[in-house]
Amino acid sequence: MSATQEHRSLLGRRTVVTAVGAAGAAAALTACGGGSDDAGGSGTVEQPGSGGEKQGGAVLAATADIPEGGGMVFAAQKVVVTQPKPGEFKAFSSTCTHQGCAVKDVSAGTITCPCHNSTFDAATGSPTGGPATQPLPAREITVEGDSIRLA
Repeated sequence: MSATQEHRSLLGRRTVVTAVGAAGAAAALTACGGGSDDAGGSGTVEQPGSGGEKQGGAVLAATADIPEGGGMVFAAQKVVVTQPKPGEFKAFSSTCTHQGCAVKDVSAGTITCPCHNSTFDAATGSPTGGPATQPLPAREITVEGDSIRLA
């Protein structure tokens, strides 16, 4: 085999090895992505009928289901609904502004992220502790009768 043929053969093998490596990396990344970002835990509640409906207008809960001073996290809709005062309902993104984990618990006027223990005010979404420095973005909801819906 001449030097030129040997060089071509090595280049061909490198191309194949590189292509196979890139395809393997892409497959590994695809396998790591997707799925549910809800790892389970206290405070996450899915209401019947909240899974397959359009997000806009979907009934999240009955007003009686949201505890005063607390709230509920709706993982599928990525929203947390709170009741800071009797009859006052607020909604925020359930994605923590620190590193994107899902908040899991709402009690005693505080929304808590389990990843790094960031806490947020249930009435305003403002950070009250932990590493998060940005508030949870507000989400639009409507209260119609005893139903709470995404707007």
